[in-house]
Amino acid sequence: MTKTANSTKRFLTVGSLLRPESLLDYKTKIEQRDDIAYPFYNDFDGYKREEDQAVEAVVGQQIEHGLPEVTDGEYSKSMWHLDFVWGLNGIKRYIADNGYFFRDLDQESSYETRKDIGITIESPLHGHNHTFIDHFNRLKEVSPQGATLKQCIPSPSHIFGELSLSEEIGGKVYQTAEEFKKDLSQAYKDFLKEFAEAGGTIIQFDDCLWELFAEDNPHSPFSGTDFDHSSILGLAQEFIDLNNDVIAYAHSLGLKVYTHNCRGNYDSRNMGGGSYEKIAHLFLEKQNYDRFYLEWDDERAGDLSALSVFKNKPDTEVVLGFLSSKSAKLDDEAAVYKQLEKATQYVSKDNLYLSHQCGFASCDGGNELSQEQQWDKIKQGQAIAYRFWGE
Repeated sequence: MTKTANSTKRFLTVGSLLRPESLLDYKTKIEQRDDIAYPFYNDFDGYKREEDQAVEAVVGQQIEHGLPEVTDGEYSKSMWHLDFVWGLNGIKRYIADNGYFFRDLDQESSYETRKDIGITIESPLHGHNHTFIDHFNRLKEVSPQGATLKQCIPSPSHIFGELSLSEEIGGKVYQTAEEFKKDLSQAYKDFLKEFAEAGGTIIQFDDCLWELFAEDNPHSPFSGTDFDHSSILGLAQEFIDLNNDVIAYAHSLGLKVYTHNCRGNYDSRNMGGGSYEKIAHLFLEKQNYDRFYLEWDDERAGDLSALSVFKNKPDTEVVLGFLSSKSAKLDDEAAVYKQLEKATQYVSKDNLYLSHQCGFASCDGGNELSQEQQWDKIKQGQAIAYRFWGE
């Protein structure tokens, strides 16, 4: 087989791709209602059929473009993390008074997201018979034999961090965060066991909370001097231990476990700052993932010297998110080559890959570019990777 940019294994996608308008019509209706039950297929005529067709089409596009790992484009999701939570037994979704607050494009104003982010815990959690298993089986059915398939879900620590601080702790099901964490961990293990039994081999845990612990993140609730920083570091270690426990279980099932970290990705906006230099000794060094997808497309990520913590992890792969999925324009190739070359000072070139900093549609509305521009940016990434690695 002749090697071309289209066949490079060194460019990877994080997971999500822009949805077609025909599918977004249904997703918009979902966002506006909380009298419906996940996965919502019984609430909208034609929704399941439209999603099935869209997934089959986007799998075909990924194969056509030669991507080495294939997802369902995350077309089955409304949001990158909450759909997985909605699919756990014991969870009820509702429209909250407010959405999440991101930084607008001017980096000063607030930008509010959709509001169907409310979560109520109605009964003890478990992860059996999760709808994501059906989604993975569909992905298998529409993918060519031998294709490498990846499933993306939120990390255990992200969901623990987001919900353990909510009013649900001390509510009718869980009196303490420790009780909640125990059942959440087991729910993940329930899911992973069934995922492996379904033929899954690669699971990716997405996570946006690491930078809360970065001292140079002005947007962290832990910024300032009004906090006991030893207790904050204790919380960071609790996040790491939770993830590592679930990672170890996944490894016992024969799964590869990846992670993706970014600082928020919604309508081309971000949620905050925080450099890897300040958290590398925690989340990069101590977590036992097989592969790290890292957001490094602007100055917020800090210096590449943070990668030096991988020197004692020779089997760990690092995917460098030097490209941006937030912008419609193509990236500065000279700058990317310079960054790639510098990264090899800290991590073996054989263990490095290139990607965009995040997916193109972490939530269903997607970033501010067209599908044509998305695929142009993917082709650019493939060309850069092929020239840099020669494969």
